[in-house]
Amino acid sequence: MGTRSGAHRPDVKGSASAPEVRRTAPRDPLALSFVHGSLFFRLMNRWGPGWAARAPIRSLVAALALLAWLPLLLLSALQGEALGSSVAVPFLLDVEAHIRFLVVLPLLMLAAVDADRRLNPLLQQFTDRCLVPEASMGRFDAAVASAIRLRNSALAEVLLIAIVYGVGVMVVWRHYLALDVATWYAAPAAQGSTLTMAGVWYGYVSLPIVQFLLLRWYLRLILWARLLWQVSRIELNLVPTHPDRAGGLGFLANSGYAFTLIAAAHGALVAGQIASRIFFAGARLPQFADQIGVAVVFVLCLVFAPLLFFSSQLAESKRSGLRQYGALAGRYVREFDAKWLRGGAPPDEALVGSADIQSLADLGNSYEVVRTMRFAPISKQALLALVVATLIPIAPLLLTMIPIEELLLKLFSVVF
Repeated sequence: MGTRSGAHRPDVKGSASAPEVRRTAPRDPLALSFVHGSLFFRLMNRWGPGWAARAPIRSLVAALALLAWLPLLLLSALQGEALGSSVAVPFLLDVEAHIRFLVVLPLLMLAAVDADRRLNPLLQQFTDRCLVPEASMGRFDAAVASAIRLRNSALAEVLLIAIVYGVGVMVVWRHYLALDVATWYAAPAAQGSTLTMAGVWYGYVSLPIVQFLLLRWYLRLILWARLLWQVSRIELNLVPTHPDRAGGLGFLANSGYAFTLIAAAHGALVAGQIASRIFFAGARLPQFADQIGVAVVFVLCLVFAPLLFFSSQLAESKRSGLRQYGALAGRYVREFDAKWLRGGAPPDEALVGSADIQSLADLGNSYEVVRTMRFAPISKQALLALVVATLIPIAPLLLTMIPIEELLLKLFSVVF
């Protein structure tokens, strides 16, 4: 801001006048890794030091997807239930199973790579932007170290496995998600479903793999939220005039892009369940509007709710900035008025080209930035990206309402 010489700028707490923090020590590149440090990663490394880090992620994804899906194809074919009319839902027509193991499972694994690539630079921004005071760097480093320890916890992942088999398989799937018709994996009976050979692999191997990966992601998101909570308890060097209109924390909105594959995986899970009900139970897509809406809201809350931890500091920074920049603006415009409207300017000083005009405009722009500060480092673009990522896997189900020929004709008429 080009203020006049002699105009004293008050010491604004949380403004650009705060003492600059020079410390930008590089963070551990694996600090917030969502792959390294897990029990699964360490078990793979037993095959050879560093093997898991060197193995192409595509190979790992393909191997795990085939482990979950291929035995189901082979076993259902041996039973004569891969295709045909022997059961209401043959394996090759079970869209939900194919989506679960060939779409959701790869997305959950690839999401770790995307999160690694995006979250570590975000964490580095707290020091690169001098947001953490030097006196609080110990607390910041301790929060990161705590997140690493919990990420490496083998006990936590063992408990997840216990939850998967104790709740996910025996309760949720068998009593709430399985279809009430004869399928390739089970046949309804008076005392519950009877699993086929393929159903045993499905219920005790394939399904637990996906459920474990999903629960592990929830654990990782909880650790990320916990880290943000601890950082939000530090009195940060926020700058109310920062152009991101979030006091310098606007970069945190980009954390939403780190979880777009997780959002797509949730959308695919919902799409698979809806598709099964549409194709085999006679349901229609509009019946699931509430379920789709809940899925979108759930994903948004999962990703962006932790960013609200910074709302109190942002609100205080905005109040302080409005108060103190308002006082600065008041003093400046009074001096400007006295000089240029009340005859205070020297006779030989020209109004045209005076730096005072530009300084007044700069001051107004700075005050407007403070006035429009957001109370959370969340952007509309990041919100929209997450909503779109969740809905894209569900979008093809619109074809169950509109025949493809009719849809193509409508598109043709719009274009031409």
